[in-house]
Amino acid sequence: MSGPAKFRNNVKVSERHGAAEWATEKLALLLLMPLGVWVASTAFTLAGRDAAGAAAWFADKINAGLMAVTAVVFFGFANLAWKVVVEDYVHKPGTKRFLLGLLNIVCILLAGASVFFIVRLALGSAPLPAGV
Repeated sequence: MSGPAKFRNNVKVSERHGAAEWATEKLALLLLMPLGVWVASTAFTLAGRDAAGAAAWFADKINAGLMAVTAVVFFGFANLAWKVVVEDYVHKPGTKRFLLGLLNIVCILLAGASVFFIVRLALGSAPLPAGV
């Protein structure tokens, strides 16, 4: 525990434990804005294509790389945003720890799976092995 709360002009002074997370969240959001526009334009571009056209689009390394970056940044941003929600509205310490751990695991698994499948598509492999 830290000591008693510090006040300046009858206002509680922040301990600044969340400043780095706030800056990271804002940086991720700044990166997601142009990436989101790119994903939306890509969706319109791929809308009428068949599977071979989409596979050809993913075969371009720039497209696959940008899509992987978008997935990682998105799930990182989602993790930080949901962490704020859990910290603000869940008050039991054990439940809060469990939910934050579960949130970290889910976001890491989703980001990893996204990158895995993007790389498989970029390399021209089937999304899953035959028989699965």
